[in-house]
Amino acid sequence: MPSTVYFTDMRAGHKENLFGKIGRLLQSCGITERISEGDLVAVKVHFGERGNHTFVRPIFVRRVVDEIKACQGRPFLTDSSTLYPGERKEAVSALACAIENGFAYSVVGAPLIMCDGLRGHTEIEVEVNGEIYKKVPIGAEIVEADALVAVSHFKCHEICGFGGALKNLGMGCSSRQGKLMQHSTVAPKVAEKFCTACGLCLKACAHNAIAMIEGKARVLDEKCAGCGRCITACLKKAINVQWNESIPLVMRKMAEFAKGAVAGKEHKTLFINFITQVSPACDCYGHADAPIVNDIGICASVDPVALDQACADLVNGAQGNQSTALQSGHEPGGDKFRGVYHHIDWEIQLDHAEKVGIGSKKYELVKI
Repeated sequence: MPSTVYFTDMRAGHKENLFGKIGRLLQSCGITERISEGDLVAVKVHFGERGNHTFVRPIFVRRVVDEIKACQGRPFLTDSSTLYPGERKEAVSALACAIENGFAYSVVGAPLIMCDGLRGHTEIEVEVNGEIYKKVPIGAEIVEADALVAVSHFKCHEICGFGGALKNLGMGCSSRQGKLMQHSTVAPKVAEKFCTACGLCLKACAHNAIAMIEGKARVLDEKCAGCGRCITACLKKAINVQWNESIPLVMRKMAEFAKGAVAGKEHKTLFINFITQVSPACDCYGHADAPIVNDIGICASVDPVALDQACADLVNGAQGNQSTALQSGHEPGGDKFRGVYHHIDWEIQLDHAEKVGIGSKKYELVKI
């Protein structure tokens, strides 16, 4: 049986503005049945990198927060630390960046809590019984929350072809170790030219997997447990992930982590995708290129697989913008994601998510 995906375009007028439409989307999805009085509700968003501007606007997230409060839920906005050593590699920097990007309490009406703790290591192993993993480490606050509402910016992505609800769940809700598990099969590597032999990484490593050799830190592959603590500890950004995992396997792993993010929350999850400013790359970059299609609208569903499939179909059905990163598929019906990343079979994430039981690719689109 197909899942229902609710859709609204970007049209608005004096009788109803876009905020009102967001409220109706959430009501149509049955938010009043999914949020109960006193529920601690994780609103999973992407806070955006400093310099980026295409993440979902905080004033739209405020409307989601208001709808949760109307159900007498207790919402908090949450995101996770990045795997790479950038501006959001730990909670202090990430939350400062979030506030600078507009996600302050005075704007969104909810507190900000990192779902994976101070340094990205606060996690709980969740059973998924997937083809790749039996258990996956998910940010503790996602697991501990009573309900989960994922608010995602639907755009292209350099690994997955596109990033939507599944990526927001699978990568965005995992701990640092979880992200490393998805992206790499080997230990992090030290760039010796940046290493100052300060010893902070040695102190941070709980597995004695780092040694000082000839005046430079070196990760010992045979002892490394893949937790990623050394990446956070290094102030010189000298320790980095070796991004060696194959793209198809990354997507399958991500789908199984997405299953972990929603585990135990049957009938307590809801997903909303903003198909706006459809940029050619992730919001993790400190910039955002021109959108490859015009703004399309907002979709919501209780099925993240159906939601992402519907959003992909809507983007592919649109007219592509010239003079952008889109190299082919400009015509309505053309593959916009392969038009940016021709080598990525983006359908893999949807196929595997459906296979492991997160949802269905079959959907009925209901326009609000």
